[in-house]
Amino acid sequence: MKAFLGSEAVAAGAVSRGRLGRRCRRIFPDVYLPADQPIPSLRDRIGGAWLWSHRRGVIAGVAASALHGACWVDDDTVVEMLLRNGRPPRGVIARNEAVADDEVMSVGRLPVTTPARTAFDMARHLPRGQALARLDALMWATPFAAERVLMLADRYPGARGLRQLREVIPLVDGGAASPKETWLRLLLIDAGFPVPTTQIPVHLNYHLFAMLDMGWEEFRVAAEYDGDQHRTDRREYVRGERRQRKLPQLGWLNVKVIAEDRPDEVIERVYRALRSRGWRGALTPRLHTRT
Repeated sequence: MKAFLGSEAVAAGAVSRGRLGRRCRRIFPDVYLPADQPIPSLRDRIGGAWLWSHRRGVIAGVAASALHGACWVDDDTVVEMLLRNGRPPRGVIARNEAVADDEVMSVGRLPVTTPARTAFDMARHLPRGQALARLDALMWATPFAAERVLMLADRYPGARGLRQLREVIPLVDGGAASPKETWLRLLLIDAGFPVPTTQIPVHLNYHLFAMLDMGWEEFRVAAEYDGDQHRTDRREYVRGERRQRKLPQLGWLNVKVIAEDRPDEVIERVYRALRSRGWRGALTPRLHTRT
């Protein structure tokens, strides 16, 4: 951790107060980075937020998920902490919530909520779609037991957001490799399709040919989100096109989704693909808690 408390550094004689103001970067009240660290990383900001808390806070939420290895967390993400403080600085959220000893662990010498407690907090505090994307990313990086998260709901029966938590936790799938894949899966579930399986292997001559984002193996229908890298990387684009052309020969219908597609268009395309393969279910939109 490169962040340090300016008052401690001055008291120890490591730096003068004048040099501290001129040569170091202030990221939180009394928290600085060395002069050779002009742009703070997320880990710098997490460590700095903990120092600002006088080393009393417990890193939680999305910041905790990043420390547990979850991807898709930007450097400017707000740092959440379990801490009683009504006036946190910009870039920090302090939540005055109870936390038990068995819900805290050490990660890089910082007190951090366990994966289960991290999931408990994100499932309650984030909007539904964001919560599921963050939970999927955490599950991909550090698998946690849904039962343990629900046990925390029983431990804290008056906690905010438990209704959403109980709805979202059963939908968590560590097979989602990106937030957009989570978005697509949730769109299909909410539309009334059967819950798709993620990371479906497709073999050619006994070798793995493709790993499909999600789909229904019984009907050999898949749905995949086509990310921007397929447009900017020519080699990746060519590989993807050849893969897409080969899948029908292996018996698969693959519905590719891009950012410009409207949700209703996606639902209609998947519906037609499944019906063409014998699915006779009806689309009954899923009702959910709006937060």
